[in-house]
Order: sequence, then C-alpha cells, then structure tokens
Amino acid sequence: MIRGATVADAAAIDRVFQTSFCDTFAQLYSAEDLAEFLGKFTPGAWAEEFADPRYRFQVAEVDGEIVAFVKLGPSALPIETDARAIELRQLYVLKEHHGSGIAAALTDWAIDRARAQGFEELYLTVYVDNHRARRFYNRYGFEPVGRYDFMVGNHADEDIIMRKRL
Repeated sequence: MIRGATVADAAAIDRVFQTSFCDTFAQLYSAEDLAEFLGKFTPGAWAEEFADPRYRFQVAEVDGEIVAFVKLGPSALPIETDARAIELRQLYVLKEHHGSGIAAALTDWAIDRARAQGFEELYLTVYVDNHRARRFYNRYGFEPVGRYDFMVGNHADEDIIMRKRL
C-alpha cells in the first residue's frame, strides 16, 4: 500500500534509509566516512523536513510495515534552469522488495505530484556505478545532464544528475 507519510513515520523512514543505503553502498566507504554521513540522518532531522512545506514524502507498506519511501524537495543541485524545478531527493526500497513494483509506484507518485504542483522539471542524482537505478530512471525518461560530487563523510562519489521534463 502506498500512502502519504506523516511525522509519526520518521523512525521507520530512517530505518529504511539506513538499511537500504548500507546494503547498497556501505562497502564503498571507510567506517568513519559512513558513520559521519549516516549521523546526519536521524528521526529528528526527518521530522524537521516533515515540518517544512517544501518537502513531501510517500511511503510503501507491506503487511503494515514501511518498506520504502520517496521524498520530493527543493533542488540543492548545481543546475542552471529557468524552469520551475524540484528534486526527487531520495527513493529507497528495502532489498527484499526490489522488483515488486514499489519503486515504480513511488516514482509515479513523485512525477504526478511534481506536475500537480506546477513544476516543469524533476531532477535527481544517481551513483555512476548504480546501473540498476540508472536503468530504472532511464525507463522514466530521465536524461543525464551533468555530474555531481555526492559526499559521504570525506569521500566524494561521482553521481550523475538526471532530469525529466514534466
């Protein structure tokens, strides 16, 4: 079930984020860099974003448990555009639910929500070697438009900035 998230979901969103990020990327970083990065994401930090009207969250539940989420918010990317732009800031699905259609449902919601709010472009970043995610976003018509240094502690990952015209 896909539904709008509330601040009461912050701890579950944090668990999905921490688990998914570590399952996918932890091996790329030193323990110190990973701890520094993950330390920025707390239930309190999530709650602050819930209180900010520029952010919107949607979650997916299976058997009453949150197993995925997506977050839309203001773009923090180094892009130049005259269009009204928003960023798909995070999309995380627990690995046991990959391939279930949850990511597609959350992405559909994000695109629909961005359009409904009058945005003309939707941006995101994806790790250059995350081929699964890149194929997924390509199917939605996102196109590469630049590169971005995604910082995990003191470690810079090469990410690709992708854009979808709405």
